Amino acid sequence: MTERAEVDSGRDWGGRALWIGGILVVVVLAGVVASATVPRWWAHRVGDQVDGSITQGTLLGLFYGFVFTFVPIVVLLLILGWRRTTRTVVVAVVLALVLALPNLMTLGIVLGRGNAAHAGDRVLDVEAPAFRGGTLAGAILAVLLVGFVGYLVVSRRSAQESARRARDTASAS
Repeated sequence: MTERAEVDSGRDWGGRALWIGGILVVVVLAGVVASATVPRWWAHRVGDQVDGSITQGTLLGLFYGFVFTFVPIVVLLLILGWRRTTRTVVVAVVLALVLALPNLMTLGIVLGRGNAAHAGDRVLDVEAPAFRGGTLAGAILAVLLVGFVGYLVVSRRSAQESARRARDTASAS
């Protein structure tokens, strides 16, 4: 009869599972509470800033859409260009999402199907006209600007590499 030695990894898997389950329950409950309150709250904050003006709604929407799309993309690209470990990727994505929260809250109102999203939609219709369209236009402009700058960087590197190869070929002959 052979005896099997039990391998003790030193980890309490039951405790870990309990903690992960508890964290998931808290996250789900927080999501439910947020989905019922955040759209109304955000719509009222924007409505207070715009105060019913179409011009202010457009300009504020352009500002929010541009800044809160451009900054998260740039931060994400800079962090991922600096280091690409699993931890930095997670931190970069979380930081980008936090920086994009104003746009994500507006998107939640626009695409949301719950009562809070519909209430937020009505508040934006009355108190912040043209804000949603301005936000969309600003976000598109930010993405286009990042794409254009990316194109310029890549084409410059390509041109420098091509010039270097031409110099090397000319000096070799």
